[in-house]
Amino acid sequence: MTYFKSKLLTCFFSTFLPGTGLHWAYLYGFKSKWFYLQITCLLLGFWGWLELAHTEKESLLGWITVILGEASILASWLATFAFGLRLDEKFDAQFNADTQVKNQSGWLIILCVIFALMIGAFFLMSGLAIAFEQYFNMQIEAARKISQ
Repeated sequence: MTYFKSKLLTCFFSTFLPGTGLHWAYLYGFKSKWFYLQITCLLLGFWGWLELAHTEKESLLGWITVILGEASILASWLATFAFGLRLDEKFDAQFNADTQVKNQSGWLIILCVIFALMIGAFFLMSGLAIAFEQYFNMQIEAARKISQ
């Protein structure tokens, strides 16, 4: 017995619970490898954030794991675009082939996509700005050490 998979609920999970992979668990169940990959990357990113706070942004492993966590969150918002903008017929053919109930997209799905685009762009630009700031600060510090 297969259950009806709501396109709106999928977009809601991927937009407002980013990085958790719950949208994959909702669509494919807990056997989905993408669910476990996303939740693992999110937890590693959280650990990396704590590591960077503890080492005053000096830990290379902390930076790598923070990037993995950010990629997990951005991948969720990208999934919002992929599922939210997909035609209802294609979504239903893939996930609701055995059910009688069909999806009908509305404004709430479009609002999820818009919200994911706005927050995702802000999140990506903020991450890049912080990374470039740290890179240039390290270059300035290295130049000071060389000049002394």
